[in-house]
Amino acid sequence: MGTRAGGRRTGPKCIAIVGPFASGKTTLLEAILARTGAIPRQSPVSSGNTVSDHSPEARAHAMSVEATFATTDFMGEQITFVDCPGSIEFAFEAEPVLAACDLAVVVAEADEKKIPALQLIMRKLDDLAIPRILFLNKVDKAVAGVRDTLKMLQPASSVPLLLRQIPVRKDGVVIGSIDLALERAYIYREYAESQVAEIPNDDKARELEARFSMLETLADHDDHLMEQLLEEIEPPKDAIFDDLSADLRAGAVTPVLIGTAEKGNGVLRLLKAIRHDAPDVEATRKRLGAPDGQTVVQVMKTIHTAHGGKLSVSRVLSGQLADAAELYLSNGDTAKVSGIYKMLGKDQSKLTSAKAGDTVALGKLDNVKTGQTLSSAKGGIRPLVTLEPPQPVFAFALRPKERKDEVKMSAAIQRLAEEDPSLNLRHNQDSAETVLSGHGEMHLRVVRERLEGKNQIPIEGHAPAVPYRETIRKSAQQRGRHKKQSGGHGQFGDVVIEIKPLPRGSGFQFSDTITGGVVPKTYIQSVETGIRDYLKTGPLGFPVVDVAVNLSDGSYHAVDSSDMAFQMAAKLAMKEGMAACSPVLLEPIMKVEIVTPSDATSKIIALIPQRRGQILGYDARPDWPGWDVVEATMPQAEIGDLIIELRSATAGVASYKAAFDHMAELTGRLADEAMNANGKAA
Repeated sequence: MGTRAGGRRTGPKCIAIVGPFASGKTTLLEAILARTGAIPRQSPVSSGNTVSDHSPEARAHAMSVEATFATTDFMGEQITFVDCPGSIEFAFEAEPVLAACDLAVVVAEADEKKIPALQLIMRKLDDLAIPRILFLNKVDKAVAGVRDTLKMLQPASSVPLLLRQIPVRKDGVVIGSIDLALERAYIYREYAESQVAEIPNDDKARELEARFSMLETLADHDDHLMEQLLEEIEPPKDAIFDDLSADLRAGAVTPVLIGTAEKGNGVLRLLKAIRHDAPDVEATRKRLGAPDGQTVVQVMKTIHTAHGGKLSVSRVLSGQLADAAELYLSNGDTAKVSGIYKMLGKDQSKLTSAKAGDTVALGKLDNVKTGQTLSSAKGGIRPLVTLEPPQPVFAFALRPKERKDEVKMSAAIQRLAEEDPSLNLRHNQDSAETVLSGHGEMHLRVVRERLEGKNQIPIEGHAPAVPYRETIRKSAQQRGRHKKQSGGHGQFGDVVIEIKPLPRGSGFQFSDTITGGVVPKTYIQSVETGIRDYLKTGPLGFPVVDVAVNLSDGSYHAVDSSDMAFQMAAKLAMKEGMAACSPVLLEPIMKVEIVTPSDATSKIIALIPQRRGQILGYDARPDWPGWDVVEATMPQAEIGDLIIELRSATAGVASYKAAFDHMAELTGRLADEAMNANGKAA
């Protein structure tokens, strides 16, 4: 025993701090930076002066809205901590960060309502094979015992939660902790290093029981330790520490440490566990499949600063990196480094070089995006990370209040999309709207605030237009004649068309049954062009679909007929004929798949009919204990703000996917409202 982990991993490390919203991640980072001397003192989150709260949006909403990087030194070793947002709306921020990290510190608390959010985070760490430590925060406010809390939290984790510390209480108040591996007590002191103490007599029996439980879990992966436990032989401490390190790095267990970040309690023990147990960049490089023997850099975040321009926060996975170095992207393009910086929130300090393990900001890599892999190998190497943003669930159409800002707004949104690859921008041809999509109402609110605040562009925004269509219920025959004389050649076109409804989803069909050349073949194409042009806006004000038009008769003039004249004749025939075809409005119906914690499924099922939806069924979510999938159809007009209600009913964790299913007739008051909104009366 004592050789499974292979000793402590030295060198620079990169540690992600993750956890549900309001679990105390930013507070923990602040406590870590104060304890390691990177900042003079720990500031409370409520002050708005923490390292992570450097953006006005974060301060305004009292929440992290982007990943924040802070590099510090602890016991002679460099560690970069990345505070990742806890809200599901900003969860994609963590994806490119986690991929290049050595370890994640999951901040959690004894709150049953946050278990689904914790499960989402743990599942992502599983998918990326990231080792993790769980820091059980706010133990001074917890009512339940630590072991009962772990039983409550265990369903969120696919691997055992391994309790490494238990609290010391006095008069019902947590005053310290007992380290089960060291068999030593630590009495908390606010914002200072804990005081080492003997284990209180009243806690010795509890400590022995908890320690044996820890050793039993470790013995599941160490046969020699299992034999010692069966023979009641006390294992040596160095062997226990070796097992803790080996099992953590292998992802076999999630060690649990306790504390109260707000008071700086438990932070030093966490730092020492990270220093001793965390894997290093070599393990991360192997996990990502990065080649050795060359410089390989993974881009974790893009930041546009007010004065320094674009920064690409990156992890050096192997090799050395000097200022002005030329690197290659995976597509063979080159990028030249212009400045290397150490990060501490919004502050940067210039470096001359970076080595394997360092997390640094690289200046002015204009053609480089978040998630890309750079290397010194000519032609580049394959991408190590594939970013797949989840489907957007909220959108608004936006435009600058002043037309002169259109180009400025477009450039600003492009920069924001570089910083946040989960943003989706598209131009709706039907409505001529610029539509911005994201992962929730707060997500897009922050984007708008950045446009108006950071970029000084006043914005007007509204819900995107619903792509209504119209069709017909009846058939009709109509003549259209365009005749105009204005000196010289006149204009003459004469057509007879038959308009018929088609089955839903058929689109548009054009045919002709012209005989005897009453409409020359050269003008038949013009008739179709005129009809198609009319169908862009029908009598109800929307594009017309599922219609067949046949050109059956007409006449022409040898001199005055022209392509334009027959186009005009076709439009006149359509305009007059469509009114007799009983036009009706169609609305898009979407197939919706909602994922929700099981305890909220009944709420979700109840709200679907309130949005004119039809429930198709629901079932347990495969491989997700405690989650369900609800399938339904719902009009697109009802989906715009659906995510707000879903997340309100599920403590902020539900989400959905939607795909077009079919078009359905819309009549009555809702149809009138749709037409009035489009500038048409019923």
